Amino acid sequence: GLAFLHRGNMCCGVVGNELMVRVGPAAYVKAMSARHVRPMDFTGKPLKGFVYIIPPGIADDRELKAWVTKGVEFTLTLSAK
Repeated sequence: GLAFLHRGNMCCGVVGNELMVRVGPAAYVKAMSARHVRPMDFTGKPLKGFVYIIPPGIADDRELKAWVTKGVEFTLTLSAK
């Protein structure tokens, strides 16, 4: 996979053909209710605060930008590293 950092914190990445976004624990339930989203289970169990978006959910630039923005916005709540 490929990870992208903002202020030293991971905000999003690409694993296979899916986008991974760090939405944070508070936004997790809402993110999971969106179409084309599933839990991030890279380690074999879901990691709360992280989601995968399958290709149909990022089919155009507007959708991709919205998800990446969610990841960046979450990193703004964290201390810079």
